Amino acid sequence: MQYIDNIIFLILLVAGFGLFAKSLQKIYRNIRLGREINRNDRKGERWETMARVAMGQSKMTARPVAGVLHLFVYVGFVIINIELIEIVVDGIFGTHRFLSSIFGHTFYNFFTATLEVLALLVVIGVVIFFIRRNFYGVKRLTMKELFGWPKNDANWILIIEFALMMAFFKMNASDFILQSRGIFPEHGSFPISEMTFVPFLEIFNFDNGFLIFTEKAAWWFHFVGILFFMNYLYYSKHLHIILAFPSTWYANLDKKGKFNNLESVTKEIKLMMDPNADPYAAPAEGAEADVPSKFGAEDIFDLNQVQLLNAYSCTECGRCTSVCPANITGKKLSPRLILMKTRDRLEEVGRNIDQNGKFVDDGKKLLNDYITKEELWACTTCNACTDACPVLLDPLSIIFEMRRFLVMEQSAAPQELNLMMTNVENNAAPWQYNQADRLNWASEN
Repeated sequence: MQYIDNIIFLILLVAGFGLFAKSLQKIYRNIRLGREINRNDRKGERWETMARVAMGQSKMTARPVAGVLHLFVYVGFVIINIELIEIVVDGIFGTHRFLSSIFGHTFYNFFTATLEVLALLVVIGVVIFFIRRNFYGVKRLTMKELFGWPKNDANWILIIEFALMMAFFKMNASDFILQSRGIFPEHGSFPISEMTFVPFLEIFNFDNGFLIFTEKAAWWFHFVGILFFMNYLYYSKHLHIILAFPSTWYANLDKKGKFNNLESVTKEIKLMMDPNADPYAAPAEGAEADVPSKFGAEDIFDLNQVQLLNAYSCTECGRCTSVCPANITGKKLSPRLILMKTRDRLEEVGRNIDQNGKFVDDGKKLLNDYITKEELWACTTCNACTDACPVLLDPLSIIFEMRRFLVMEQSAAPQELNLMMTNVENNAAPWQYNQADRLNWASEN
């Protein structure tokens, strides 16, 4: 019976990480439903981009206050959870503060004191973020598209992080008092806990048994809370904590505004422009396979895998929407919502596969059922959204591919665009008059 705690700990550890691995596997499967795309070029630049943007948070500095607070939460929460190594060893082997014997007295004191300061910065960050999100009235955080689950999800994450930090302080404070009474050996320095929780606990002069229980309860709460948080990520926008790294690695490194050409269409144009080409010649063997089954994107299967990864990586921060000229002028388009709707459709397809073993047509499409034509044609393709995104996501590429489908598959472009394209085809210019008349304006009085 003396090993019951260790057994329970090990079961929870295996179950927690097992469920987390299963969630990541499901995400990976869903992303692979998209078309393959080669983004493994320029590896040195990609490593640099990932380190600078995902790890270094470089694009968060566009809004310094929010950027600094986010850095507090991000760096603090990640580094504090290095202590998870100690928790795992202590939980499996029944030791107490295992790292103190590895680091030595001086360095372990420095280590624990650093964790305490970082935990305080995390608390400051999440409290300000909670107030800012719920009471300060930042427009991009109070838009209709965030009503319901998106807003609740963001609040729950902040509450969970706050609770974990409180448990961390409570654990350290109880440990400190027990050390001062000679129950535990001296190890660690807890400056924040000494100033906050220790005086509170000492007011009531709790006995050693209660403090040992409090320290252990806080330790278990911290451990179980981390496992819960880790598995909650799958259902949360905070999945970007993990996916920001591959998203920045596979980001489009070409100049903004450079759109991709369809290879099949390019070949057709070259054939038309070649005076020596025989338009009636039989295609080369295997050439039929080069023709895409569909131009553009109607559903998530037509998007590429990086675009689906972007949908999962969206932080829902709304920086893209806040700079979108279409949205600012009252149009229906929200780049943030484009990614959120793509993710919703992707998740729906994933549940379909889970239930049936393979995808069974559900009569729905990303186009029209999730994203409307009105939203797509409101976009000015200015790239403000892609420039503003703190993790280099590209909602414009999804809009562009869906527009391409409307034009090339359904001939469903707005009348103004159809008129312009007809003029280009007939007059080699977007204007509705003959090439020979182009300079008539010069001779007019």
